[in-house]
Amino acid sequence: MAAWIFLKPTVNASIKLSFPATHGFWEIPVLYEDEHLLALDKPSDLPTSPDRIAPDRPSLMKLLHAGIERGAAWAKEGGRNYLRQSHRLDDELSGVILLAKSKPVLVALMNLFGEEKPGFRHVALVREAPAEDRFTVEAKLAPHPTRLGLMHVDPMRGKRALTVFEVRERFPRFTLVQCESATNRPHQVRVHLRHAGVPAVGDRAYGGRLLMLSSLKQNYRLKLNQIERPLLARPALHAEALNLPHPVTGAALAISAPWPKDLTVAVKYLRKYATA
Repeated sequence: MAAWIFLKPTVNASIKLSFPATHGFWEIPVLYEDEHLLALDKPSDLPTSPDRIAPDRPSLMKLLHAGIERGAAWAKEGGRNYLRQSHRLDDELSGVILLAKSKPVLVALMNLFGEEKPGFRHVALVREAPAEDRFTVEAKLAPHPTRLGLMHVDPMRGKRALTVFEVRERFPRFTLVQCESATNRPHQVRVHLRHAGVPAVGDRAYGGRLLMLSSLKQNYRLKLNQIERPLLARPALHAEALNLPHPVTGAALAISAPWPKDLTVAVKYLRKYATA
């Protein structure tokens, strides 16, 4: 078996993106880069691709392409004049997204991801407790017939989807789960978690409820005129790692993204306050 090469983020390596219409600003960490590939750590508050329903909304790919067109300083570095996403990353999720720097590399990556080999690893915080420490969900997915933009399990018309889950840490009423995907369907991990009866925390589209500190900490008190905000205001999933052979050299790559602050804080409070 080939030894994985673990790639750490380069200190101070980032791409700065802005959206003047809403005064939005994002500093996107670079996880890995060579002449063929660019891996970024996408934040959860920035959609991956342009929204067909709200085309004026900023997205990672829209801002990257706008920067290339206007000749932004970051776009002139390292041959970044062509950037295309090679796989799906749900808009609400944070973590690793891999971009190709040329069309031949994009085609090679898409061929790799079409081989149904494990390579996508997410970490999820879910409600309830899976019965087993390791379990597999193989359930075909298709667009939801009545809820635009969502997916559902459809054995007849769906596309094959396979996810292997493994418990990392158990808490009373919650579980931290590792999710290894052999396929890369839209919302795959989220739908498979719901199908298994353990929806992701904060994933209200698929039956997940918000996590509030008041539900964990005894004698929780808000200050006067304050409103409690959830520890996680979005689905508690993070694209933690992507393992694949390099599309040009064939070398084994393992690109990882550190946990975002909201997930780190939520797990910290669970370890401190979660009780039976």
